[in-house]
Amino acid sequence: MDNQNPTNEIKSTNEEAKSESASLKGTNIDVDAQKDLNVIEKPLTVPVIKTEVAPSPKKPVKPPKLEDKPFEEFITKHLIPGLKSSIEEKGISLRDIKLIQGQRPVVGGNCWMVFCEISEQRKFWLCFNKDVITSDKTILLAESNTDPSIVESFLIDEKKTTLPLLISRVLQRLNGQKWFGNN
Repeated sequence: MDNQNPTNEIKSTNEEAKSESASLKGTNIDVDAQKDLNVIEKPLTVPVIKTEVAPSPKKPVKPPKLEDKPFEEFITKHLIPGLKSSIEEKGISLRDIKLIQGQRPVVGGNCWMVFCEISEQRKFWLCFNKDVITSDKTILLAESNTDPSIVESFLIDEKKTTLPLLISRVLQRLNGQKWFGNN
């Protein structure tokens, strides 16, 4: 076999058969021969080989964000340890830090609070109106073992509440009170 394309050979064979068939029309040729010519005239079909496509692997399920965890779990396992270590890194010792539910000091109203007592008889309360970290928040500050003298809204302009944001803003507020040394 030479280097000719097999499709070209089939085309030329089909063309020859057609011209031969056309020239034989009207003549009495044997029916079997006519059938052979007709077979050649039919277009050739190439079988389609179906291959199975492996299903694409599913994307791994992302673990839930810290902020999507239940409120108490988020506060006790992430916020409190984060605040504690961040405050201690500033050289300040903590006497107590915990999550409590009860009456908000000074203004009243039942809420969830992260209560923290640090050295030099300083205390702060980070209050959440509901058991959701995105709820309205206030921070209360007290010095010299007295009732809180400062009550402020906390993170009121933020669209998203995250663990790093909560920790950094508490530290920023405490630093604003000069609780971390001289500014």
